[in-house]
Amino acid sequence: MTSQDEVTQLLVAWNNGDQQALDQLMPYVYDELRRLARRYMRAERPGHTLQTTALVNEAYLRLVKDRNISFRNRSHFIARAARLMRQILVDYYREQSRLKRGGELKQVSLSEAMEITGISVELLALDDALTALAKIDERQSQIVELRFFGGLTIEETAEALNLSHTIIERDWNVTRAWLQREMLGK
Repeated sequence: MTSQDEVTQLLVAWNNGDQQALDQLMPYVYDELRRLARRYMRAERPGHTLQTTALVNEAYLRLVKDRNISFRNRSHFIARAARLMRQILVDYYREQSRLKRGGELKQVSLSEAMEITGISVELLALDDALTALAKIDERQSQIVELRFFGGLTIEETAEALNLSHTIIERDWNVTRAWLQREMLGK
């Protein structure tokens, strides 16, 4: 049995209430979560105050705390983790921005955001673009999260979203072109 199969079995057992499965799951997914966090943190400037380990721990805590979600398999778990890490970084930026400005939440420019938190322009621009894309097509937004942030292959993305390989590949090509145009200012 591959580790991917073992992760899926442990996720199913955990979904069915087996708390020991969660303890057994952690060694399998921790390295994957660290890999995801490193991908996110690579986009940040050196010296960012949120560290990779803190991002992993926060995402893991949120994943295990949310009992409203039932994970189908490893890819689905990683997909959810990728989305949570993005949310954590954006929330972190917003909180740092609020604190820097004396408790008020104000709109700030991308250069101010970099100054405040070290979050890169690319991550903020991508987050804005993904938010806009989700309003147009949620599935395409999910595909970007899985492929770009999650590092999943076309096949793994298809499995996570329960769609065909062909649909994912087509949507990925269309979405990449849309994002490039959106992030470059049309």
